[in-house]
Amino acid sequence: MAYQAVIGLEVHLQLKTKSKIFSACPQEYHGAQPNSFTDPFTLGLPGTLPTLNREAVELAMMFGLGLNCDVSGFTQFHRKNYFYPDAPKNFQLSQYDRPIARDGFLDVTLEDGTTHRIRIKRAHLEDDAGKLTHPTYAPYSMLDLNRAGSSLLEMVTEADIVNAEQARAFLESVQAIAQALGVSDAAPEEGKMRCDVNLSLHRPGEPWGTKCEVKNLNSFRSVARAIEFETARQARILDAGGRITQDTLGWDEGGQKTFLMRTKEGEADYRYFPEPDLPPLDITPEWIARVRARMPELPAQKLERYLAAGVRAADAQTLSLSVPLSRFFDEALTAQPRPDAQNVDAQKLANWLLGDVSGLLAAREETLDGSALRPAHLATLVGLIDAGTISGKIAKDLLPDVLAGHDPAALVQERSLSVVTDTAAIDAAIDAAMAADPATVEKVRGGNAKAMNALFGPVMKAMGGQAKPEVVRERLTAKLGPS
Repeated sequence: MAYQAVIGLEVHLQLKTKSKIFSACPQEYHGAQPNSFTDPFTLGLPGTLPTLNREAVELAMMFGLGLNCDVSGFTQFHRKNYFYPDAPKNFQLSQYDRPIARDGFLDVTLEDGTTHRIRIKRAHLEDDAGKLTHPTYAPYSMLDLNRAGSSLLEMVTEADIVNAEQARAFLESVQAIAQALGVSDAAPEEGKMRCDVNLSLHRPGEPWGTKCEVKNLNSFRSVARAIEFETARQARILDAGGRITQDTLGWDEGGQKTFLMRTKEGEADYRYFPEPDLPPLDITPEWIARVRARMPELPAQKLERYLAAGVRAADAQTLSLSVPLSRFFDEALTAQPRPDAQNVDAQKLANWLLGDVSGLLAAREETLDGSALRPAHLATLVGLIDAGTISGKIAKDLLPDVLAGHDPAALVQERSLSVVTDTAAIDAAIDAAMAADPATVEKVRGGNAKAMNALFGPVMKAMGGQAKPEVVRERLTAKLGPS
């Protein structure tokens, strides 16, 4: 019988606060010299006391509400004791049995359209550790404490995930929620979203096996590959009659494999006790209501709205998970550049935004936010096609200029690019094409209707792509009837 995987995730998000969670030291240190964003509390100097960052608390509440968690009642900080070089205080201020959010869930949709509910066990606030770097072949490590003390939110799932696809979909949804709410940049490449994977195997109907934890995965791709590798590794050991030990593992990106870091600590090893310098917080219904009033639209709400507007499910999912795409799409949908213009078709707009626009930006290594493209201009371009003013080919030719910030309606007028419906001009082009290819004319008149396509292309080329395709086909049919 095949093994079943039991997977739980621990996700760490750096919150978007101006200062660190327990001191006034600025938090946004990226690009700064090592150890330049520290203060006496961050360094663990004697006599320093923590002061809790209110914004960190409210961002954590907002994120918990976005994950359908209970955030009401008392929450409290504890000291989590451990002795690592990147923790100057020799303890971490975290939350133990009274986390700020608990008992939530998130529904994720996979590529096949199925939806899976993943339960959220808890989300708690804590301060981040520093960072150790290990120079190649050097007999020492270097310590950077810029990150130490940063506002961190750790979210722990129940073991409801069974494969890499579900894990990746869950992380994409968590990232989208964090970015939509503005609680975190959730950028793995900047260390602002990190993930630990807890995984065990068992046969159906048997008790769960011993879990191993893979630490500090900094990309969704690494999470998926670590799950695939660790599932295969544990299966090989079990098949050989071996025993899985509860270990903490690292991920070797170059070798695409896990490696042993240390034997897993137990809860008792951390010797939790309440932080004596921080009183418990009482999160009241009134406080929750004020935080909820600050919350913008969530990705799930955007998805529902896009589906109702007629956008295909896959496109609606892509749009709803991206803050830049959804913001641009919404502005383009509501743009009405001319008083007589109709609202742009949502699916056609999505086709252009996710297809031609995204493709051209990717080829240029540009981002949507970094381009000069205006939502109203893309809406105008799609509207011009819809109204039959220009063809799709002309629109594609205009797109680079539209991305540079030019109004497509003005470009069409300046360059005289409107679709030609003058049947006399089209007939002249058709006559020339028929004269140049009499063999095809005979095929069509002999009953091979598909051969007409061989004449359609030359006619459109002769008209510079500006002839209305429907008119060209209508005139071709009329001229190629029985002689």
